[in-house]
Amino acid sequence: MTEIWFAGGIIADGSGAEPSPADVCVEDGVITRIGSAPASVTTVDLDGMLLTPGLIDAHVHFGLSSPIRAQFGFQLSAAEIAADIFHTASRTLDAGFTTVRDTGGIDGGVVDVIAKGKVRGPRVLSCGPVQCQTGGHGYYGAAWEPTELWETHHIPGLTALSLMSGNADELRRNVRESFRRGATFLKLCVTGGVVGGHDRLDDTQFTVAEIAVAVEEAAARGTYVTVHAHNNAGIRNAVRAGVRCVEHGTDIDEPTAQLMREHDVALVPTFAVVDQIMDPGSLDVDPSTRDRLAGARRRMANALEISRAAGVRIGLGSDLLGPEQYRRGEELRLRAELESPMQALVSATRVNADILGIGDTVGMLRVGMAADMVAWERNPLDDARVFADPDMAAFVVKAGRIMKGDTQ
Repeated sequence: MTEIWFAGGIIADGSGAEPSPADVCVEDGVITRIGSAPASVTTVDLDGMLLTPGLIDAHVHFGLSSPIRAQFGFQLSAAEIAADIFHTASRTLDAGFTTVRDTGGIDGGVVDVIAKGKVRGPRVLSCGPVQCQTGGHGYYGAAWEPTELWETHHIPGLTALSLMSGNADELRRNVRESFRRGATFLKLCVTGGVVGGHDRLDDTQFTVAEIAVAVEEAAARGTYVTVHAHNNAGIRNAVRAGVRCVEHGTDIDEPTAQLMREHDVALVPTFAVVDQIMDPGSLDVDPSTRDRLAGARRRMANALEISRAAGVRIGLGSDLLGPEQYRRGEELRLRAELESPMQALVSATRVNADILGIGDTVGMLRVGMAADMVAWERNPLDDARVFADPDMAAFVVKAGRIMKGDTQ
C-alpha cells in the first residue's frame, strides 16, 4: 500500500468545527490517519495552507458548456461541443471541485470517460436528460419546431438536455429510459424557468400524480428526485409527491419552508447563475431572459434566510451556463456574503455530500473517507474571494491522486 502524508497544514474538516493544525495520511485513495506525520515518511508540505474537503457543486450543466443559442441552433459540431464539455470538466477540477452533480445536459458517455480517467474532471453524478412537461421549461427548440423533433438536438453518448412528457405514461417511459442510459437520480422541471422562452416563473408544471410517478420509479432503484422549482405552488406539489430536493427555490415562503422541513426536503440555491445572466457580456441568451430575473436575486436571498430559519438542509450549486464556468467557486463567495465563509464551505462539502447520497464517502476529512482534498494558497475562511479564484487552489486531490499542484 502506498502511503503519503499531507503535512504542515491547517484542517477545516467540513463539519464546521474550528480549523486546527494536523497532518493527513492517505493510502490507496482513502484517509487512514489524521494526526502528526512520523519522521522519515513521504510528505507533501502544505506550508501552513488551509486544507478542506474537495468542494462539491450540486447543480452543474457540463452539457451546456458551449454558447447556448449556437449549440441548439445546430451551429456547432459534436467535436466542438465535446471539447467545450471536457474543458469545463478540467477547469472545474482545477477550481477545487472534486465532485459535481450534473442536473441535466450530459449523456452517460461523459460520466464514463471522466470516471475512466480518459479526460480530467471531478467525480460526476448525473440525472441524464431532465424530465420536462411538453411545452414547459427545458425545451429550447424554436417555437415552430414540433416537439417530436426536439431529440434531434441530442448527441448520443455526449449530450441529452431533456425529454418531453405529455402525460404520466410518457413520463414513466422517459424516466426508465434515463435510468437505462445511466442516470443515478432524476430531475424534473415543476415550474417555469429563467432561460427559456416558452414558460413563466409562476407556471406550475406536472401534476402531483405525475411527479409521483417519477418518485416511484426512483424509489424502485434506491434513489431520489430533485426538482427545478421557483414558485411555492410547484414546490408544494413536488414535496407532496415525495421528492427529496428543490433546486433554486426562489420564492420559498415560511409555510413552504416548514413543509419542506417536515418532509426532510433539501434546498440547493443557485446565486452565481443569476449574476452571470444579468451580466450582458457573460452569456449568449435572449435579452428578454434578463427581464425575468428582476428581483430574483433579492427573493432568492430571502428564501435562503427563511429556509435556514425553518431548519431546511441547504446545499450549494452554481448552475453556471455556457463557456464561462471557470469561476465556479463564485457561488461560495456569494453565499459567504449572505451567511459566512464557514457556512458556505459546510454547504459545499458535508451538506452537499449528504444531499447527493454520498456522505459516507466524501464531504468531510475523516478517517475512512475518500481522500478528496483542496489546499488553499490563502485562507478562504478569512476572505471568501479566495474560493472564487481557481489559482488559489494550490493542491487538488481526488481519491488520493494529486490532480493539481507541484509536489517538488
